[in-house]
Amino acid sequence: MSLPELFRVLIALAEADSNVAHILRTHFWFVEQQLQNPDPVSRSKWLNLVLEGKIFGNAILESNNKPAGLFYEGGSMPGEKMEVFETKLIKARLGDGYVLNGTKYYSTGTLFADWIVVMASTDDGNLASVTIAADRKGVVRVDDWDGFGQRLTGSGTTKFENVIVHPDEVTDYGPPTTPQPPNYLFAFVQLYLQALTAGILHHIRKDACALIHRRTRAFSHSTTSVPARDPQILQVVGEIASDAFAAEAIVIAAAEQLQAAADSVTDGKPDPELALQAQLAAACAKVAIDRFSYQVASRLFDVGGASATRGSYNLDRHWRNIRTISTHNPTFAKATAIGNYFVNNVKLPLNGYF
Repeated sequence: MSLPELFRVLIALAEADSNVAHILRTHFWFVEQQLQNPDPVSRSKWLNLVLEGKIFGNAILESNNKPAGLFYEGGSMPGEKMEVFETKLIKARLGDGYVLNGTKYYSTGTLFADWIVVMASTDDGNLASVTIAADRKGVVRVDDWDGFGQRLTGSGTTKFENVIVHPDEVTDYGPPTTPQPPNYLFAFVQLYLQALTAGILHHIRKDACALIHRRTRAFSHSTTSVPARDPQILQVVGEIASDAFAAEAIVIAAAEQLQAAADSVTDGKPDPELALQAQLAAACAKVAIDRFSYQVASRLFDVGGASATRGSYNLDRHWRNIRTISTHNPTFAKATAIGNYFVNNVKLPLNGYF
């Protein structure tokens, strides 16, 4: 399956249920990583688990005063030991394994996962990725996500209390100041969010039609007594449908850029220029879609009367879900970085939050 095909599937899944699609975000990201894993033994191990139906979740974000981002792009002060994560992976006193301790927040999908991808700092200050079984002793998953949108994504707290980690479950990325080669994987995980929004917009179109057909009367000053034939209402639906089409087209166009980068991978690394274009496309997709998606969710209520606000219809969930998805990274910061790239040729940030 190509990446454009995958993103079409994700949009369709999000149209049916944006929470289910969101739960699988880290899973598909992990799969894409393993498809490009240059280590055949490691790649085979993890992809075989995927083929067995195992689901992968994440435990990355922490609640502290450190910058949000997987890698620092600057340097440290002389003699300063930089540690991106407070979650620690230290060598075990006995054997050749490790011990993991820490607390992560907003672990989307992890409540439903079989395996968890954890980011940590090693005892020598390096960045490391750890992939462990979710039911391993010392792993505690807490269902405490209380956001006003995407409420069923299992985005709770995950705690690691003296969890044993095996050597083949660890990837050491080196010091946080180590320059990272350009890649399209961060673009993948960010474009995934825009696919969720595009799916929600398609669902809004369907809900708008259903809402109109439920209406049995119009206002006395309407142009027609049948809401389904009111040209102004039909215009609103047409504009909603057009925006949903545009969002999907934007996502697929960006996915094609990701595919070009994926096709160029050699020894685990894509062509730098194609990786940059993929990153740029995913960033532009977010800025563009965020500019109209909130409004589309609000316009749903223009095709119904006051009854459309009934809690039993739950139509406000679309705006809440879209707004929650969009807050994963600020649109204004992404737009600024895009402008800085085009005007001043300043490279785009390379981390999981851009």
